[in-house]
Parts: sequence; C-alpha cells; structure tokens
Amino acid sequence: MTRLSVNINKFATLRNARGGNNPNIVQVAQDCERFGAQGITVHPRPDERHIRYQDVRDLKPILTTEFNIEGYPDERYMRLVQETLPAQATLVPDKPNVLTSNQGWDTVGEASLLQEVVSQLKAWGVRVSIFVNPSPAMVEGAKKVGADRIELYTEPYAHLYPTNPQEAIKPYIESALLAKSLGLEINAGHDLSLENLRYLKQNLVQLDEVSIGHALVCDALYLGLENTIQLYLRELSV
Repeated sequence: MTRLSVNINKFATLRNARGGNNPNIVQVAQDCERFGAQGITVHPRPDERHIRYQDVRDLKPILTTEFNIEGYPDERYMRLVQETLPAQATLVPDKPNVLTSNQGWDTVGEASLLQEVVSQLKAWGVRVSIFVNPSPAMVEGAKKVGADRIELYTEPYAHLYPTNPQEAIKPYIESALLAKSLGLEINAGHDLSLENLRYLKQNLVQLDEVSIGHALVCDALYLGLENTIQLYLRELSV
C-alpha cells in the first residue's frame, strides 16, 4: 500500500500570519495521524516562513508515524536532522530564496555533495530520499550516491494531466521501473491532488509513499481535515 505523508507546512503558514499558536502545529500533526495519515512531512526553510526549526523539535517526541524532514542539506538542516533523527530525510535542491520546490537534483553534477551528505545521514540511521525529476540519468545518479529512495517531482505530471494524462505519466513509469530495478524505493510529491492522485497510483504500482500538503490543506477548508485525509487514502487504495 502507498503511504500518505501529510505535509503540514501550510498550517504553519496560517499560524504565522497572525502570530500566536493557532492553529497549533503539534495538535494538527497528531490529528492527521489520528485521521489515518501514515506520516508527517515538514520542510523548514532558513527564513522560517512556515515550519520553524523549533516546530521540528516539538514534533519529534510526539509523532507515532514516520517523520520526514525535507530540506536543502546546509549546515543548519544537517544539525536539525542529527538532533531529531527522523525516519526519513528528503534532500531537495532549493536555495533559500525559492518559494517552493521547482526542480529535482542534478544527481550527476552534484554527485560529490550528495554522496557526502547521504553517507552522513545514513550513518545517523536516517533513511535518505533524493528529490529528482523523472529522468533515467537522475535516477541512476541517486542510486550511485547511495540514496535509499527517490522522490519523483510531480509538478510536470500535474500540469499536463488534465489535457493528456497518458503523456503526463510516461516519464514517471519509465523512472519508477528503473528505480525498482536498481533497488530504490519510490516516493512522489508536488501538486498531487484528489484529481490526479488515483491515476498516478494506478500507473506506478511500485509507489511507496506520497507527500501531499497544499492541495490537501485547501481541500480540508471545504471538506474538513478528517474527511479529506480519508479521501486521499481512498485514492491511494486502488
């Protein structure tokens, strides 16, 4: 079964807009778990515009499902991962001024950096996933630097899906098959929604985990958080 990890960044964005602690991020994460989510994802950024580094510290002791910390592997990120030891670290190539993740790693050109980072994370007992575009060369590069998983960057899929789903899914099928043949597990994330998730899952039977935040939080405004999580789980159960 493909696991659902809920990215709770947007809840933190709402909290930060007014200050204080409403919504309470720890309570939100616990509710997501209680409603069926099998993991919690956070992506602390240097400016702490949504999830704060202290949020990560507060969440670690109370979570009962898998904790996934995304981020660019600078010194501050690495110290945070060492301190909190999540189940999974997802490495993304975002620079500090990037609004949201918009591309995968060049796992060939950045092989030296990635190999060093992956080696350190695995020495701490943390599973490593590398955010990549659906490209055979990038998948192979992730394997060579020692990653346990890849996370397929799905914005291009989500963009093309409404008009040409067959074309949208092609590179993802190819990349997923290659990843499995290399012994890599497969995650996916970015712009996944109730509209496009089922088709992705039906075509990527090897999919281990999806990380979904923005669309899920938007749906929860209309449908309620518990109902929304159940709807996403239903799409993944095909």
